[in-house]
Amino acid sequence: MVACSGGADSLALLAATVFEARSQPWSVVGITVDHGLQDASAEHAAALTQQMREIGVGDALSVGVEVTPSGRGPEAAAREARYAALSGLAERLGAPVVLLGHTLDDQAETVLLGLARGSGGRSLAGMPPGFRRGGVRFARPLLGLTRAQTEQACRAEAISWWVDPHNADPRFTRVRARHRVLPVLEAELGPGVAPALARTAEALQEDLSALDEISEQVQQEAVSAHGGLSTTRLREEPVAISSRVLRRAAVTAGCPSSELFRVHVSALVELVSGPSSRGAGKAVQLPGHVTAYLDGDELRFRRTGPRGGVEPVGG
Repeated sequence: MVACSGGADSLALLAATVFEARSQPWSVVGITVDHGLQDASAEHAAALTQQMREIGVGDALSVGVEVTPSGRGPEAAAREARYAALSGLAERLGAPVVLLGHTLDDQAETVLLGLARGSGGRSLAGMPPGFRRGGVRFARPLLGLTRAQTEQACRAEAISWWVDPHNADPRFTRVRARHRVLPVLEAELGPGVAPALARTAEALQEDLSALDEISEQVQQEAVSAHGGLSTTRLREEPVAISSRVLRRAAVTAGCPSSELFRVHVSALVELVSGPSSRGAGKAVQLPGHVTAYLDGDELRFRRTGPRGGVEPVGG
């Protein structure tokens, strides 16, 4: 499956995938997601579906989603709805991989925004070249190419592309970073800022991958027979490892990963650190109505009820 918005990036990816499929036992399916956030979005989706068929896909589909911000902001809510729809459709079709058309420029913007938020290494590492959502594998094969290159590829193939008006709307932080901040950096620091930011992300991805592997092993060793996490075991590790274990445990317990910030993870680290961590009554409130609390030498999680009551949710 190739996720296609109608922009130059995703259309270039779709055309390249169709070309490669000529010598491979692949059936390429083009997918566009209609978020329903703009006037005539249904008409755009229908026209794009026809365009994808003309490019040569085995099938082209449009799927509509409902975007519910729920305090996350429209961009995050649309992204979550889009990935949920793509995952569900890939599972139904039996597609082994979903290709996404993010480019080097998208990566640079992501790193810059992460730097501005002070979100730590995970945000500075930007978008990974691949990831899994449930049983579906996603891949970003264009992270080494620029937006200008995908536009030139479309021109070479006589493919017209759609320019999303949201990509020029200064209400969105990413748009301001793209059209205002990055050009100033290029003018004042010299050309090559975007590639440098992308290289930073690539280097950090390698570091994070190694740390994640270590933290997964530590988590397995820290889980008790009752499902809690041994604070004694976690205190044996540097914060770079224990914080990853705690973050993963919190997400498993029901915390939305997009709302779990460094301040929350730091509070969990403090909760399990030091000799005073033993004992009952100490707790940390987390996003998603989840409470982390100590039970002797174990860290556990429970769901915070609507009236302050709690329900166990496992370790």
